[in-house]
Formats: sequence, C-alpha cells, structure tokens
Amino acid sequence: MSLHIGEEAPDFTAETTAGTIRFHEWIGDGWAILFSHPKDFTPVCTTELGYMAGLKPEFDKRNCKIIGLSIDSVSDHQAWSKDIAETQGHTPTYPMIGDTDMKVAKLYDMIHPNASGAAKERTAADNATVRSVFLIGPDKKVKAMLTYPMSTGRNFDEVLRLLDSVQLTAKHKVATPVNWKQGEDVIIVPAVSNEEAKQKFPEGWKAPKPYLRIVPQPK
Repeated sequence: MSLHIGEEAPDFTAETTAGTIRFHEWIGDGWAILFSHPKDFTPVCTTELGYMAGLKPEFDKRNCKIIGLSIDSVSDHQAWSKDIAETQGHTPTYPMIGDTDMKVAKLYDMIHPNASGAAKERTAADNATVRSVFLIGPDKKVKAMLTYPMSTGRNFDEVLRLLDSVQLTAKHKVATPVNWKQGEDVIIVPAVSNEEAKQKFPEGWKAPKPYLRIVPQPK
C-alpha cells in the first residue's frame, strides 16, 4: 500500500524496547514522529538515533512522541543503544520497534512489498528504502512524510521545524514561507477569508498581493 498526507496512519501492535505497544493508543492525544532506518549497527543510523535522542526534550516540549523502527530485533536495538550512547553521547530513551517480520515497514510502504528473509540475513543495502519519517497528528492522520536515501543522514532539526510549522497551521490557520524559522512572519492560509482574518488578526496584515497575506507569527 502507499500512504498519502491526510490519510489515517495505519494502526499496528508491535514489540518495542519499551514493551508491547498499540500505535494509536501509544500516540494518545498528542503528536508523533515515526522514523525508520535501514539496519542496526550501521554508521549513518548510529549518528541519527544519537542526535534524535539529544533532541528529544524539544519534541517533548511540543507534545510530540518519538518512535524508531528497523526490521531488526528488540534485543539488537537494546545492544546497539550502548554503541549509540558511547559514540554519540546520547542514549535513545524513546521506543524502538522490532519489526523482524517487516509488517510495519510494509504497512507504511518503507520497503518493497516483496521483501523477505530473516532480519539477521538482510544487509543495509537490502533495506535501502527504509529511511522514512512520518509526522502524525492527534487525529492519527499523516501530516507530513520524508524519505531519504540510505547514504544520507536526515536533518532532524528540519523535522522539528516541520513539526512547528504543522502545529502552527493546526492551531492558527497560518502557513510558513520558504526557509521559515521560529519567530518569523507567517502567511494566512487561502482558506481563511478576509472577514475571518480580520477577526483572527485584528492588527491587520501586509498584502503585497491579495493572495499573499503576511502576519507576525501568532503566539
């Protein structure tokens, strides 16, 4: 199957380093980041999971949970966490899904649907498509998706920026322009009429074009 932004994120039950979870129940009434990686004990993934561990407090502030996944076992995840802590300076405290049967990877279209074989027999090259990020909202809908090649480490600061943008849209009906950063001006979404905009933004806005209505970032 293939997923699209705006669709419900598939629910599943899985074993993780924090015990058995049911995904939608685990998300609760907040936000979630599900991110996958090709293989445990590989170099790029080691840097990614370590950096994400260090960034976790920022996601916590935004009521967003983090959960990792690869098609390796939970016991491998636990052993690998020691290497991550030693080399990256941060221990992953977020759950990591053991997806040895590739059920979740296939459910989220992270790996070829015909992929097979035991996790320990597969190499990172076999799993090249499994480096994805899914941002999921409190309504359990997919809000954003990112997919990177195996050789490129992801920019998780950008994932945090993406979360900030999506949360602003959900709360204030504004969009964020190119290269937007926290505190910078935002754009009133086209679905908001001028009449509604006057109520939401009584101090007015700049409009170099009628469809481009710029306001300070709402608090």
